[in-house]
Amino acid sequence: MAGTLLQVCLGTVYAWSFFQKPVVAEFGCSQSQAAWAFSLAICFLGLAAAWGGLNLGRYGPARLAVAGGVLYGLGYLAAAGALAVGSRALFYLGFGVVGGIGLGLGYVTPVATAAKWFPDKKGLVTGLVVMGFGLGALVMSKVLAPVLMGWFGGSLVKVFSCLGLVLLAGTVGAGMFLQNPPAGFTPAGMASSSAGYVTGLDSGSHWEWLRSGKFARMWLVFFGNITAGIMFIGFQSPMVQELLKARQPEQTAAGLAAAGATLIGASSLFNGVGRLWWGGLSDRLGRARTFRIILGSQVVVLAGLPWVQSPWVFGALVCYILLCYGGGFGTMPSFVLEVYGARRMPVAYGAMLSAWSLAGILGPQLAALIKDHFPARASACTFGTGALILAAALLLAWGLDDHPPAPRAAG
Repeated sequence: MAGTLLQVCLGTVYAWSFFQKPVVAEFGCSQSQAAWAFSLAICFLGLAAAWGGLNLGRYGPARLAVAGGVLYGLGYLAAAGALAVGSRALFYLGFGVVGGIGLGLGYVTPVATAAKWFPDKKGLVTGLVVMGFGLGALVMSKVLAPVLMGWFGGSLVKVFSCLGLVLLAGTVGAGMFLQNPPAGFTPAGMASSSAGYVTGLDSGSHWEWLRSGKFARMWLVFFGNITAGIMFIGFQSPMVQELLKARQPEQTAAGLAAAGATLIGASSLFNGVGRLWWGGLSDRLGRARTFRIILGSQVVVLAGLPWVQSPWVFGALVCYILLCYGGGFGTMPSFVLEVYGARRMPVAYGAMLSAWSLAGILGPQLAALIKDHFPARASACTFGTGALILAAALLLAWGLDDHPPAPRAAG
């Protein structure tokens, strides 16, 4: 429960598209320049998660989680200060760098910790924990942000200040409850020999296994799924608003913004549920097969999106993409755990999250650059680019299995 609550607080970053237009208006910048705040946040999330996974055993889950929560809250407060003085560079530093580091430290901790408590249900439980991250955007876009924008008359300075305090309290409060199970812990009814996730990876350094070709392929598959999905997370609200405006020119700006917020809320719900559903399904189908289904089905959806004219159908298909996007995050922790074992899981999973870092830059920036330079064909170009990325990831996933890699020969 603590891990899921922590992830809900951290997952509010996925409601960025709610703030994309207001931030563009506040700074008078381009779509791409505004999107750099979100890109930097996801970039530093992955980098900090890699460091956190390597040092989780040294500092313990509660300390890392609380540190992450403090930094995430301070990131919003620094962003509020940046808005007050009109400094886009300070906004990048606060929301993107400081907040992103907090996200990474907070994200990796509950995933690795919960997996140790439930070795017999690893796909389901890690999916449940990371489901919170997907639901965070729903809480932000339909509760926190609209209420605060109403209270403060649209003042982003006051909204970001209040969000910083709320998220600081929520993340620190949840993070304090995280702890590892006692040594030798085995769930009731599970043989002790099974509790250690014996995979044969008992020799060699962490880096020996991480340099294997299998890790690289898993990383690229994960990277492809994240890049395609995150292109929509940052721009789904503007996309549906443009489609709705074309169909219903009489719509007011407030009505369009409400429709965008509704899509953010709905897709974030699917993002969260996808983490739980696909993670649980992977316990039965296998992790590699689950990834192939996730990737292949999205290629079909994206190939059909350019011909969709109905905002409702568009919203439904975006929700499916976010269901699969979340599914990647729900399936990968148990995939890493199965392949690399419990002892290596924090390090291997932290390193795997570096895919999120690069995707966090590439995905939103691709979508923003397309929107800036090809405004008339932005949606079709975005869908085609996402389909190509997913198709390449599907080809790489075709030869994956759920078994540990063979160790590299010495020298």
